[in-house]
Amino acid sequence: MRALNLLREGEGALKGSPDAKWDAREALLHVMDIAPTALGRHLEDEIGPASAQQYRALIERRAAGEPLQYVLGRAWFMGLEILTDARALIPRQDTELLCEEALRWARERGISRALDLCTGSGALAVALAKLGGLKMAAADISREALALAQENARRQGLDVAFYEGDLFTALPAGERFPMIVCNPPYLTDEDMRALQREVACEPALALWGGPDGLQFYRRLEREAGEALEPGGCLMMEIGSGQGEQVRAIFSGWRTRVLQDLNGLDRLVIAEVTTTQGE
Repeated sequence: MRALNLLREGEGALKGSPDAKWDAREALLHVMDIAPTALGRHLEDEIGPASAQQYRALIERRAAGEPLQYVLGRAWFMGLEILTDARALIPRQDTELLCEEALRWARERGISRALDLCTGSGALAVALAKLGGLKMAAADISREALALAQENARRQGLDVAFYEGDLFTALPAGERFPMIVCNPPYLTDEDMRALQREVACEPALALWGGPDGLQFYRRLEREAGEALEPGGCLMMEIGSGQGEQVRAIFSGWRTRVLQDLNGLDRLVIAEVTTTQGE
């Protein structure tokens, strides 16, 4: 079967999906193992039975509601390929703002090490180590997610220290950092009831932030001071519209809210005071 015909078949099978053409194309690129820019030159190629079967299996999974990133086993974050599956949250472009700000902060202040809390797939830790040269530690409560994060670090040739446990309890006693980044669960009960089909495939442990979505920020405010060096900062991704609520939780800190390209609250930076760092 020609690649073009197989592509059209995939688009038809995904009819009704807002991203049918994109998803069918990405699945074909994956099966053919070619770059997106090369697809036009290969649409007349003959696809063997085994590859066609593999393609149809991918399309079937996508049609059933599984996220494309899980179907293909990868996602892109800060230009890096991150292995992705149902063990952890899918890396998203929204989180790149957190990564970019952390890289800028580290560069301007000469920071050489940091902690990625709630690391999930390890995308943040990997990107900060790979792109910023930071010596990274990363922690998560999920053993399965940590296994995936370790795999991602190994693929990039990085030496990241991984710790399993509930927020700061995972860390060695007395360990402190000049910078902590965190993308905690922040969806509310209402958000969880209204999840899109694809998002519902992701681990609830990485999504649900308590009835009002703010329980992890309350814990971070109580516990982060002991894990930060004097003058250190905590950078947290937040849900759109949560900026002022999170700032209120961190009322004793120096805080500011950053918006994403859509003008929505996306990041809170909280700087530890001298008293908190003692």
